[in-house]
Amino acid sequence: MRGLAGKQTRGLPVGSKLVCADNTGAKIVRTVSVIGYKGVARRYPNAGVGDQIVVSVIKGTPEMKRELTLAVIVRQKRPFRRSDGTMVTFEDNAVVLTQDTGEAKGSEVKGPVAREAAERWPRVASIASIIV
Repeated sequence: MRGLAGKQTRGLPVGSKLVCADNTGAKIVRTVSVIGYKGVARRYPNAGVGDQIVVSVIKGTPEMKRELTLAVIVRQKRPFRRSDGTMVTFEDNAVVLTQDTGEAKGSEVKGPVAREAAERWPRVASIASIIV
C-alpha cells in the first residue's frame, strides 16, 4: 500500500523545519527529500501526513546533529480532508524518526499522531500515546 488515500493535501515542501516528536535526541529537523515523490518539473517536492521523508537534524544532541535519517510525518498544520468529510489540522508540524524498515528509533511519541500515519506505519502507532 503505497501512496495516500484520495487527494491528500501535502503541506510540507522540501526545506521546511519540523519538530521531532520522539525521544531520540533530535529536536528540530529539516526536510531534505520525499521518498517516492513523483512530481512536475521545477516544482518543489511536497510531503503530507503519513509520508516518509529524508531529514537532516538541525537541533539536538551533538551526536544527532547533521545526521541524515528517515522520518514519518505524524502531524501537519495545513488542514487536510478525511474521507468522511472532516477537516483535520494540528498545532505544529511533527515527525518521528524511523529506520529503513519503518520501525521507530525512539520508544515514545510526544503528542497526538494522525490516524492516516498510524494506519500506514503500525510500528509508529504502537508507541503513540494518542491517535487522532
